[in-house]
This record gives sequence, structure tokens and C-alpha cells, in this order.
Amino acid sequence: MSKRLQGKVAFVSGGGTGIGAATAIRFAQEGATVVICGRRQSPLDEVVARIRSAGGTAEGVQADVGDEAQYVGAIEAAARRHGKLDILVNNAMAYTWGALEGMSTADWHANFTTSVDGTFWGTRTAMKLMKANGGSIINLSSICGVLGTAWMSGYSAAKAAIINFSRAAAAEGAAAKIRVNVVVPAVVETPATAGMLADEASRKGTERLIPMGRVGQPEELANAILFLASDEASYITGAALPVDGGRSAVLVTAL
Repeated sequence: MSKRLQGKVAFVSGGGTGIGAATAIRFAQEGATVVICGRRQSPLDEVVARIRSAGGTAEGVQADVGDEAQYVGAIEAAARRHGKLDILVNNAMAYTWGALEGMSTADWHANFTTSVDGTFWGTRTAMKLMKANGGSIINLSSICGVLGTAWMSGYSAAKAAIINFSRAAAAEGAAAKIRVNVVVPAVVETPATAGMLADEASRKGTERLIPMGRVGQPEELANAILFLASDEASYITGAALPVDGGRSAVLVTAL
């Protein structure tokens, strides 16, 4: 490994499973000290153990990204323990689904607390911590924030908000050498998508809509996040990078 993140301190939310876990592992492989957070301690411990067994440095902190005090406190405490914060990945999300006409206001709001509020709280905190030395913030959106998705109006609105919020944050952070970018996945094989990929027919139906003919893997998203976190992306800010097998590039795909 080239150790592209040697000496860096990174914080990854939702780091116990899926894209967050893959990102934490990838960062550690590249030399970063990685702090991951999530609502459940057990998955965090498993990821930390895997990183440490491979010779990396990591710790897991139980914190609910949908709770401002918990999330901000976790990031600030990590920066104090390690002397700085170089990279923040706002990956945690929560969503509800269902027809718009039957959606309650509570269900609507549930899409925003973790995904949008958490991204705001994390970005605001990181920008304060990175003000002296610069840094990289990567926020996770979704293809649902780019293309309209039936039955997921709240989630779609929340993920769209993350993209434009990140552009504004990038404009504000640029003078302090703080880069803010977005990664935009489509269907990735994680615990969150297990239901829609549960049987062969469902999986094939999903894959037919993807030009590359398959769903993404968490490690493929982690590689894109790593690039944006690294100095190799030193002149990239305010970007929204699709990592979706070409799904967002096509209007329709022949079945």
C-alpha cells in the first residue's frame, strides 16, 4: 500500500457496516488513524478488531448521528484525543418509505434528522476543527437524490439536500483549504439493500437497470471516498461523484 493517508486522523459515521465499514478499513490500510461511530457498539468493535488485526489503528465510539450532542461530542472528543481532525465522512443515514399521500409528517421528518441534520452538524463541527490546517469532508448522497424515486420522496429530498448543502459548504471552506465533496452511490450490496436483493429475480431485475450489469460493492465506494479524502484530490471541491455502474447516466436500459 502507498499509505496515502499516513499521519491523518479520520472520522467515519455509520462505520459499523456497509460503505462506512469498508471506508474505515480502506483508510486504515492507507495509514490513517480511524475513528468510527454508530448506534450499536458490537458492529463497531468487529470493524475495529479487523483493522487492528491487520496492523491498523482504529477505535469505535457509540453515538447516534441523529442526536446533535452525541454526534458533535464524538467528533470533538476524537479530535482532542488525536490532536486534530483531517478527514470526516458523513455516511450514516436513516429513511422511511411509502406513498406520498399516506406519509405522516413524522415519517417525512425521519428522513432528514440523520441524513441532513447529521451531515450539517458533522460538517459544521469539522470545519471549525479543520480551520487552521485544512482537511477533507466527504458526504454520502444517493442516486435517489439525483433521480426521482417513487415511494421514497422523503429520502430522495434528503439526499438531494446533501448535494447542494455540500456545494455551499465547499464554497465557504475553500479559503481555509477545507474541501467538501459528495459521493453518490446507486445500489450497493450492504445490509440496507439486503431486502431488495433477497432473491435471484429481484437481484437480476435491479442489475438490468445498471449499464455495468451488477450492483456495487462497498469496497468500490470506499475507493472513491479514499480518493476524495487524499491529497490526490487536492484541487477537487464541491463535486458530486457518481459511483453507480453508470445507472445515473442513462434514461432507460433495454431489458
